Amino acid sequence: MSTKNLYDDKAREKIKELAENVDFCMLVTNVDEKPLSAIPMSTKEVDDHGAVWFLSKNDSDHNRDIEKDKDVQLLYSGTSDMEFLSVYGEAFIETNREVIKELYSKADNAWFDGEDDPSITAIKVNPKEAYYWDNKDSKMVTLFKLGMAAVTGDKQDIGEKGKLNV
Repeated sequence: MSTKNLYDDKAREKIKELAENVDFCMLVTNVDEKPLSAIPMSTKEVDDHGAVWFLSKNDSDHNRDIEKDKDVQLLYSGTSDMEFLSVYGEAFIETNREVIKELYSKADNAWFDGEDDPSITAIKVNPKEAYYWDNKDSKMVTLFKLGMAAVTGDKQDIGEKGKLNV
């Protein structure tokens, strides 16, 4: 696996590509306490600045955690495409109704009472540090390459990894 660190626009593009492709991540709050608090979240958008957006209820445990400590970790695991992303950042709770309506989709009706539900907030995560693993091949091709490496002893190109400096 080759290392390819990305900077600025390229780093933001990689965060957007992987976060939107994988979609669901584990949002980890209380990063300084044990046990960590982790909840699955669906990525609503990654904006041009690399910020990752989610929708959440205003009385959720993770919203309360963010109000106490803005440091969060996002862990994306796209095992079918062998894509992984870890984002450490600072989270902010947004209550602007226009922002919430822009992020809202009909699928969100499973958690909220429509886009006008007064309990909806948006969570914006500004990345401070990120790291990615992107195999570029399907899981089967990657497993085949790993098998070839085990049999032949030759290194196989199974993708890229690197730090994302935004």
